[in-house]
Amino acid sequence: MKVRRQTLELRPDPRRVLLRPFMASVIVKPTGSAKASGRLLDVMARVLLLDDAAVEATLDGVLQEFHERHTDIRTIFRERFEKMAPLLPADREISRSRQLLIGAYFTNEYSLESSALFNPSMVQAPDQSGLGPGETRFILSLRATGEGHISSVTFRSGVADSDGTVRLDPVSRFVHSPRPEPAAQYELALFRRKLLEMGVGRDAADGATADLPDAFEMKDLVAQAGRLRQRDVSTEIMRASQHALQLAEANYTVCFKEGLDVSEKVLFPYSPLESNGIEDARFVRFTGDNGEIIYYATYTAYNGIVVLPQLVETRDFREFRVSTLNGPAIRNKGLALFPRRINGLYAMLGRQDGENIHLMFSDHPYFWHESNIIMRPAEPWEFTQLGNCGSPIETEAGWLVLTHGVGPVRKYCIGAALLDLDDPSRVIGRLREPLLGPASDERDGYVPNVVYSCGSMVHNGVLILPYAVSDTATRFVSVSLQELLDALRAS
Repeated sequence: MKVRRQTLELRPDPRRVLLRPFMASVIVKPTGSAKASGRLLDVMARVLLLDDAAVEATLDGVLQEFHERHTDIRTIFRERFEKMAPLLPADREISRSRQLLIGAYFTNEYSLESSALFNPSMVQAPDQSGLGPGETRFILSLRATGEGHISSVTFRSGVADSDGTVRLDPVSRFVHSPRPEPAAQYELALFRRKLLEMGVGRDAADGATADLPDAFEMKDLVAQAGRLRQRDVSTEIMRASQHALQLAEANYTVCFKEGLDVSEKVLFPYSPLESNGIEDARFVRFTGDNGEIIYYATYTAYNGIVVLPQLVETRDFREFRVSTLNGPAIRNKGLALFPRRINGLYAMLGRQDGENIHLMFSDHPYFWHESNIIMRPAEPWEFTQLGNCGSPIETEAGWLVLTHGVGPVRKYCIGAALLDLDDPSRVIGRLREPLLGPASDERDGYVPNVVYSCGSMVHNGVLILPYAVSDTATRFVSVSLQELLDALRAS
């Protein structure tokens, strides 16, 4: 097969910055909150002692220096002030300018992709208007990694020509991360079951949620946590109560304002269970039984200790609903949904044991109970680990699955397999050699000797494969779909 490496490369751009919370001498993770300390109070006291003229002059200087880097800087400063306001004297009337200046002292710029821009996933965009003959518009999701190795999901858009050549749309200088809204309601039985899956003991989970109704809201859970703090309950129950709050915060919705370019949108860690980052979103364009299109993505939430698989759904890449995945089969990383139901059931690939590719079915996209191994490492270049490189692609010959294999010296390569359309547990073919390995100029980076993808796309008989280069940048290759299918059927 002829694998064509395209010249386009996406590299991390440190100029793309978010305004995030900052507290001097405190490591503020994405979910950090204000806590009283001598140094924080000293900073606020110094601002309160400034005369009005100095406040105006200092604030004007800040706004002049930073307004061209952000479109909503006053709103951000105001929100930061509101977070810090409980630490201020209750009887002090504070002017709007002084409020904004206090907010500025507790804000910093975060370069979300200063370290890496990698692990791409590619889907056909919802809007296909205004294109030339043989063209298709796509949306590319990427894992952006910045200071502290915090990862988020960012986006690009572009057009693929009839031969699979990719060109990207201009990228905005600005980025936005809207304030999430918690889920409207939680089911008590499901909530308790998820706590057990997270390792919370049954007695502690029951004790932490004992007074909640069968269907409850976030305010009910917060009130329950307050009641438990006033009682003489065990340490285990109090710890379970904190886990319950974290679990609730992991189910939320973010909605971007109208008119933003897709490159301006970023899904930044919000819940405590995401405090160390959102990793490796695998987007898929899912077609329902009635022909309705919805975009799903699985990703890994990580807090430095626990790995929590999450599911994102969106119809327009403006509003994103984030939910926890549930069930004993939801373990480890690398979950990837099929793009439609098979024999009436949702299907998903996974790597529950960290080594082999598993297949699972469910009647609901949020609940997964059993998985079975369908592929194990077979060739020397994948002896260490085998996993998927995104959601399967439906072809006339079967489900095309791009795989990743880890071999000697932790070298990652990308392979391919073909599964039966009606029974994807049956492997029809599998490449004996890698489809793609690190080229000589792709071996150096944040993690050397790695090529990896979270999802590719077929257009006009061409497989377009975006891939990460040593966990640092992103490139593209294209290959004839027919040549790849012929090779798989002959294997």
